[in-house]
Amino acid sequence: MDITEFYDTFFEEAGELLAEMETHLLELDVDAPDPEQLNAIFRAAHSIKGGAGTFGFEALQRTTHLLENLLDYTRRGELALRRDIVDTFLEAKDMLNDQLEAYRSGSEPDPEALERICQTLQQLALEEIGEVADVNGAAPKPAAVEAVPKPAAGEAGQPQSDGAGGGYRVVFLNVAEKDRQLLIEELGNLGDIKGQSGGAERYEVTLSTSLSADDIEAVMCFIAEPEQLEISPLAQAGAAADTGNAGQATAGTAEEKSSEKVEEKKAASPKTSKPGRSAAAKGAGGGESTSIRVPVTKVDQIINLVGELIITQSMLNQVASEAGDQVHGKLEHGLNLLARTARDLQEAVMSVRMVPMDYVFSRFPRLVRDLAGKLDKEVELVTEGRSTELDKGLTERIIDPLTHLVRNSLDHGIESPERREAAGKPRCGRLTLSATHQGGNILIEVSDDGAGLNRDKILAKARSNGLPVTDNMPDDEVWQLIFAPGFSTAEEVSDVSGRGVGMDVVKRNIQSMGGHVDILSQPGQGTTIRIVLPLTLAILDGMLIRVGDETFILPISGVIESLQPQKEDLYPRTGGDLLLKVREDYLPVVAVHRVMDVRGAVEDPTAAIAVIVQGKGRRYALQVDELVGQQQVVVKNLETNYRRVPGVSAATILGDGSVALILDIADLHRLSQSIKENPIFGAHEAARSRQEAETV
Repeated sequence: MDITEFYDTFFEEAGELLAEMETHLLELDVDAPDPEQLNAIFRAAHSIKGGAGTFGFEALQRTTHLLENLLDYTRRGELALRRDIVDTFLEAKDMLNDQLEAYRSGSEPDPEALERICQTLQQLALEEIGEVADVNGAAPKPAAVEAVPKPAAGEAGQPQSDGAGGGYRVVFLNVAEKDRQLLIEELGNLGDIKGQSGGAERYEVTLSTSLSADDIEAVMCFIAEPEQLEISPLAQAGAAADTGNAGQATAGTAEEKSSEKVEEKKAASPKTSKPGRSAAAKGAGGGESTSIRVPVTKVDQIINLVGELIITQSMLNQVASEAGDQVHGKLEHGLNLLARTARDLQEAVMSVRMVPMDYVFSRFPRLVRDLAGKLDKEVELVTEGRSTELDKGLTERIIDPLTHLVRNSLDHGIESPERREAAGKPRCGRLTLSATHQGGNILIEVSDDGAGLNRDKILAKARSNGLPVTDNMPDDEVWQLIFAPGFSTAEEVSDVSGRGVGMDVVKRNIQSMGGHVDILSQPGQGTTIRIVLPLTLAILDGMLIRVGDETFILPISGVIESLQPQKEDLYPRTGGDLLLKVREDYLPVVAVHRVMDVRGAVEDPTAAIAVIVQGKGRRYALQVDELVGQQQVVVKNLETNYRRVPGVSAATILGDGSVALILDIADLHRLSQSIKENPIFGAHEAARSRQEAETV
């Protein structure tokens, strides 16, 4: 039988179990550990070991077996927890993750690393328990601890006394034949099969084993769903049915028993979910799964088709608007209904790609714990808005920038316990990760209650690096200097940070996702780094602007306001620059028609419209001819289909079938500066890029 088709399921669920194991380990109180958490950690290791044995992943099975023995001692009270022991368990979890990734990629885990972690776990067992388990057998029970009370029969992981010598009746409900055969083979590895009978809908196996029902189910659930399994002691099973008629129940009776059994499992299950189960929530009516695993590529394909539907619907609306009174009432009603349905479908499909920020935040408790210990600092991590949703593609890309910001806060922001105490602060610093929705964007903040940024130190470093700065620069512009390439105020370089690399990459990565980053800081009180991102990159709320005969789109997230410039508010500068005074600020004016080389546009700024936008932490005034309106547009990536176009981030198709370029606000100013330095080349490059992009 080819069992490789189950690999993906095992890898996914084993990864979830490892993540759950790490979460519980980080939350453990070493002085008074929660028995439910200890049992959950043990079951996670046990489930992974069972699956690894089924699929022949020997290194994974060997490591989890040694870890499982130590965890068993811990939950029995025979091994007293300490921080260094938890560190060892976390190290073993990391090694299991590496082994899992190796098997996922079709290779074998590092043999030296395997021997190293096995030796570490065996040494811990020898030092703390006085015995070393055989990697292929059960851990021996030391004589010195036999008097320690054992959990009562029926508790998680303990054999249940059933009066029948440790036997169970295992029932498979509506399990495919090939899956059933694999399950039976696995049951044979867990004990002695005494009998089996039944059909496609209900198949029963009588098993003699010393394992618990939880242990059996944990291994089985890598292949079958929990609601497809019934596991009961033989004494109970015998009371429920005649032994001579085992497996002969009707389909209706089987369904009733299945429903009752599922409800019993729910009522008896602890607060901590059992490893081995699917992460999908179970429905209230009969335990049916309410979610399925779907590859992201399939979701992307649906989103692309919905995008095409929206474009088609916009085209039909355009035709209807041009026809005017000639449009039949029923046709107009149908078009309006199509528009509403398309919008609802778009929102429903987009929600499929949305995942909670807990997917991102769950990675940081371990990072903060390890790094704080390395830096000899006491840090409490607080997360807020874990249920706030963000596009799956963006969550993958935001992890690296957030990781660097967290490391920076721990190293440079939060002071040592002694310095905090001297400053009248609690010895334990506070690092907060939060996420909230803000219109069509998500606001992510990394805040600490540390020393804050040193304005004078940053300005001095900027001058030494040759950056153009002045003493009267506003704070928000001074803070943005730390994103300059090679900028660092660290007095010494460590293996954590201080080399002046990373922050510029953070800002560049965030901008590549259509977002921007701001910094708020108060000396002695702390620093907050605020990241604003669009909820998704597939659909964009845009403002349509007209420049000459061309229509462009500005992301609404970057638009602050629009106004009609007055002559007295315009200030020419040497070199051809023009500044627009908006209240107390002087903003550079970027003439879009010059940057994109559009003919027939309004030349006089006082006869044009100024759209105040923000990009790369700075504000600009874009000179355009007219504001056409606001609408949602489907983003079409140019880099994937063609190449990067200066001043343009993407493109879309309007209702009349024409292509509109989505402008890159931050890049427009850079492009305008390059055109001033080399007018002929810059204008030619912009025009050629625009024409080629529209052709594509």
